[in-house]
Amino acid sequence: MKKGFLQLLFLLMVIPSAAQVLPMDYSYCGYERSEQPIPDAAVKVYVQPTGGDDALLIQQAIDMVSRQKPDARLGVRGAVLLGDGVFNLATPLRIRTSGVVLRGSGRDRTILRKTGYDRGALLYIEGQPQRIYGDTVDVENTPAGALSIGVKSLPKTWTTGTRLLVWRPSTADWIRSLGCESFGGGQRMGYWAWHPGDIDLRWNRRIMSYKGNTLALDAPVTLSIEQRWGGAKAVAYTQPGLLERCGVENLTLESDYDRTLPKDENHCWDGVSITDAENCWVRMVTFRHFAGSSVVVGRSASQVTVEDCKSLAPVSEIGGLRRRTYLVLGEKTLFQRCYSEYGINDYAAGHTAPGPNAFVQCDSWQSYGPSGSISSMAPGLLFDLVNIDGNDLLFRNLELEKFGAGWNTANSTLWQCTAAGLFCYSPDTLNRNYSIGCWGQIVGNGEYSKMNEHVKPYSAYRDQLLKRLTTDRDEIDKRCRVLERNTTASSSPTMEVAMKMSAEALLPRTTMEAWIDSAHFEADITPIKPLAYKSPKPSLQNPSVYALINGWITKNGAVLVGQKHQTPWWSGRTISSFLPKAKAALTRFVPGEEGTGLTDRVDSVVETMKKSHTVIFSQNYGLWTDRRRDDHERIRRKNGDVWAPFFEQPFARSGQGTAWDGLSLYDLTKPNLWYFYRLRQFAEKSQDIGILLKNQHYFQHNILEAGAHWVDCPWRTANNVNHTPFLEPVNFTGDKRIFTAQLFYDTTNESLRPLHRQYIRQMLDAFKGQPNVVHSIGEEFTGPLQFVRFWLDVVAEWETENGRTLVALAVTKDVQDSILNDPIRSKIVDIIDIEQWYNHQKGQYAPPGGMNMAPRQYMRKIRGGSVRFDDVYRAVAEYRTSYPDKAVIYSAQKYPEMGWAALMAGGSCANVPVNDKMFLRDITSMKPQKIDDNYLLQGDCGYVVYKTTSTPLSLPLASSSTYKYMQIDAKTGDITEKGMVRRQIEFIERGIYWIRKK
Repeated sequence: MKKGFLQLLFLLMVIPSAAQVLPMDYSYCGYERSEQPIPDAAVKVYVQPTGGDDALLIQQAIDMVSRQKPDARLGVRGAVLLGDGVFNLATPLRIRTSGVVLRGSGRDRTILRKTGYDRGALLYIEGQPQRIYGDTVDVENTPAGALSIGVKSLPKTWTTGTRLLVWRPSTADWIRSLGCESFGGGQRMGYWAWHPGDIDLRWNRRIMSYKGNTLALDAPVTLSIEQRWGGAKAVAYTQPGLLERCGVENLTLESDYDRTLPKDENHCWDGVSITDAENCWVRMVTFRHFAGSSVVVGRSASQVTVEDCKSLAPVSEIGGLRRRTYLVLGEKTLFQRCYSEYGINDYAAGHTAPGPNAFVQCDSWQSYGPSGSISSMAPGLLFDLVNIDGNDLLFRNLELEKFGAGWNTANSTLWQCTAAGLFCYSPDTLNRNYSIGCWGQIVGNGEYSKMNEHVKPYSAYRDQLLKRLTTDRDEIDKRCRVLERNTTASSSPTMEVAMKMSAEALLPRTTMEAWIDSAHFEADITPIKPLAYKSPKPSLQNPSVYALINGWITKNGAVLVGQKHQTPWWSGRTISSFLPKAKAALTRFVPGEEGTGLTDRVDSVVETMKKSHTVIFSQNYGLWTDRRRDDHERIRRKNGDVWAPFFEQPFARSGQGTAWDGLSLYDLTKPNLWYFYRLRQFAEKSQDIGILLKNQHYFQHNILEAGAHWVDCPWRTANNVNHTPFLEPVNFTGDKRIFTAQLFYDTTNESLRPLHRQYIRQMLDAFKGQPNVVHSIGEEFTGPLQFVRFWLDVVAEWETENGRTLVALAVTKDVQDSILNDPIRSKIVDIIDIEQWYNHQKGQYAPPGGMNMAPRQYMRKIRGGSVRFDDVYRAVAEYRTSYPDKAVIYSAQKYPEMGWAALMAGGSCANVPVNDKMFLRDITSMKPQKIDDNYLLQGDCGYVVYKTTSTPLSLPLASSSTYKYMQIDAKTGDITEKGMVRRQIEFIERGIYWIRKK
C-alpha cells in the first residue's frame, strides 16, 4: 500500500508535458530556426601568430575569404583557420560579408587577445542597416504566440519569402492600461515613465505561406495585437546588406587589461557583436576578462545560435550595464549550454527585444545581479534549465528601475530553473508569464505550477523542437545535447536503493562548465599554407598644416570657416524613439551598442561633421556620468546600477571605495584612457578635413547652481581617493544649491594646486603634436583672473618642455583684457574667443569674472539688448585691430547667425557656408575695413564686400589690373560670376561680393 502510494506520488510530481500549456512555441529560435545543423565550413586561409599585432593579418584573411564564392550546398564561403598561440589585436576584427567563419584550432589552443583602450567588441559580425520599405497593411487582432496574422488586404507583390516588419505601436491607452504612464512622484516625474512610441515592438518575419488574407509566419508573435491598443501594421521590406551564415568557433577571446586595477574598464568590453545579420553562430568559444558582454546580439540581428560557450573572470566595476554576459537585443536567438561566472546580468534580454528568445541549459556562478529581461518589455522569453547562483530571475514590473523600465516581459516561461528568487508577474490577462517546475523563493501573480518539483519533459525547448520536427530525433537530441540529471530519487528508498544513492553521492557532479568542455568540435582544423602578411601601402599625402596667418586660423593656407558643434553633456536615452534626435558625441558611452545617441563611431562623427560643414567640435566632459542623477536629487545612490548613456569624465576610477554614484572612487591623478583615446582618434581622423577639436579643460557647471551638479563630481572629496579639501558633508546653500567655485579655483590651496597642475598637463599631454586641437580653460567659464593666470602658467611651462600648441582664451571680458595686457601671459594666447561677453543695441553685456556666478545666473540679472550685425562686427574688429597676431573667434549671443559679421571683422571659424578654397586662401591676406554702413575685407589679391544698404557704393580698385567680379549667396555659399572690372566698381544692390585680381 505504502509503495503504491509513493509511486503514485512520484507520477504526480513528474508532470507530463501534455499537461503544461506554454504561451508559444519557442523552438523557432536559433540558426535556421533550429531546423538545420550549423554548417562546417571548409578551411580557405590559415593564419599563424606573428608575435606582434596580428589584427591586420587576420583582417586580410577575413577579406580574402569574403571574396570567395559561397558553397552551393551550405551557403558559406569558407573559414579562416587560426593556428596555435596568442594573436594580439590592437584593433577589432570585422566580418562584413556573408558566409565567412573565423575558426580556432582549439578553444584552449587559439587565443585572440584584444589590447588597447577601445571599449567596443573584439569581433564584429555586421551587415548594412539600410532597408527598402514597400507596401504597408493593417494587421487584425492576433493573440500572443500565434504563428499567423490576418491582414486587411494582401498586396499583389507579397508572396512566400517576403520579409515583413510587423510594427506594434505603444499607444497612450495601452501604456495607461499597464500602469506605466507614471511610476509615482506626480506629473514632474513623468519623464521617467513610458511615453507613446517608446515601447514599440518590431518583429522581423518572413511569409512562409498564405491563404486569403492570412499569412503564416516563420516565428510566433510574442505580444497580443489588439485594435483597442492601436493594432499593428505589416510593412514589406528588403535589406540587401543583411549578412547571413557567419560564425566564430573553437577558440578563446580575451580582453587585455591593467593588472594593477582589478576594476579596470579601459579595455575591450565585448567579445562578439552581431548586428544586421541572421543565421549566424558563436560556438565553443571561451571568453575572458570582458567588462560588458561575451556576446551581444543586436537589435537588428536574428536567428542566432550561441552554444557551448563560457565566460570567465570578467573585469569591471560592479555596476549598471556591466557584465551583461549573454545579451540579446534582437530576436529568435538561442543561447544553449552556456556558463557565466561573476556576471551581473548573466542571461539577459534588453529594451524591447521583440522575441522570441531562448536561454536553454545555462548556468551562472556567484551572480551579482538578476537574469531575465533587464529593461522594458522584451516578450517571448524562455528560460529552460537555467540556474542562477545567488541571484534572481525576473519577470516583473521594474517600475522606475533601469530608467523607468516598467514591465520587462510578457508571454515568457521559466521552465525547470533555479534561482535565489523567482519573480514571475503577469502584465495583463492576455499576456501571462509562467513558472513551471522551478526551485527558489517565489514571488508574483504569474502562472505558477509544480514549484520545487521536477517536471517532464526535462527540457521544454527540446520537447517543442521534437514535436515540430518529427523527422530525425537522434539529430535533434545531438543538437540539443541535454545534460539530463536523474530526478527519480525517493525520500523513502529501499535499503538497496539507499546504498546505491550513497555511492552515487560520492561521485563528482557533472557541472555545466564540464558539460560544455566535453563538446566535440567536428569541423576541419587541418593547417594549410599560412598566409603571409602584406603591408598596406603608405599614404603619400602630406599632413595638413595648421597655422595662424595674419591673425587667421588656417589649414594649408586657407581660412577655416564653418559651424561649431557643442557636444552633449547630460540627458539622453538609449531607446529607439530617442536616437533620431540625438547629437553626435565622442565621450558618450553605451555598452554593447554603437551609433549616434549610443557609443558613436568616431569615423561616423567625423563624416557627420564634414557633411554639416562643421569646423569646431567643442568638447567638455559630462555634467555627471549616471543618468539617474538627471533627477537632480542630491542623495547617495544605494548601489552602482548606473543608467546609460554615460557621459564620461576625464579621470580614471581607482577600483577602491565607493563614490556617491555607487561605483568606485576616482583618482584625479590618473586619466580615463578611453576618454582621451576617443578624442585623439577624432583629432587624427579629422586633421586632413579641417576640423578643430576644442578641448575644454574644465566644466564650471559642476561647481555652481544646483546642488546635484556637485554630488557626483570627481573633484568632490567623497568621490575621490585624493583627499580634496572640500567640505563633507556638503553645506548646500539653502539646502539645495552649490557655490563651491571660490575654493575650487583657489590655487593657493596646497592640496588643490598640484592636482590642478597635474590635470592641466595631463590634458595637454593627451594631444601632444596634434595640430588641430585647441586648448581652452573650460566650458561656461566665468572664474577669477588668478586661476586663468595659473592655467596659462602651467600651459607655458608645458610648452617650454614640449613645444607650442593652440591656446584659446574664452573668459569674461575683464579677465580677457587683463591677460591680453599682460606682456608675458598674452604671448601664450593664440586665439581670443569672445564667448562670455558681447555688444548689443543698449551697450555691452560684460559680467565680471570670479564672482561665483554661472553664465545663465548672470543673464538672469543683467539684461542685455538685441544683438545686431554691427555689434558682433565691432566686438571682433576691436580685438583683431588691437592684437593683429592673434585669431579671434565669436561664440557669444547670436552665434551662429552672425557668421558673416564675424568674418567681415576678421574673425576665424565664422559660420559662413563658403567652401571655395581660392576664396578662403585669398582672405588670409585681407584686413577688415568699414565704409559707412558697409563692410569690407581688403588685401593684395582683392576684396570682399558686404553691402547692407540700398545706397550705391563706389569702390576704387587698388591697381589697374583686371578683377573678376563675383557674388556670394549668404545662405548657401554659392558663387556666381558677374563679369570683369577695372579701376573702379559700383555696387547697387545689397549682397556679398568678391572682387578678385586675375
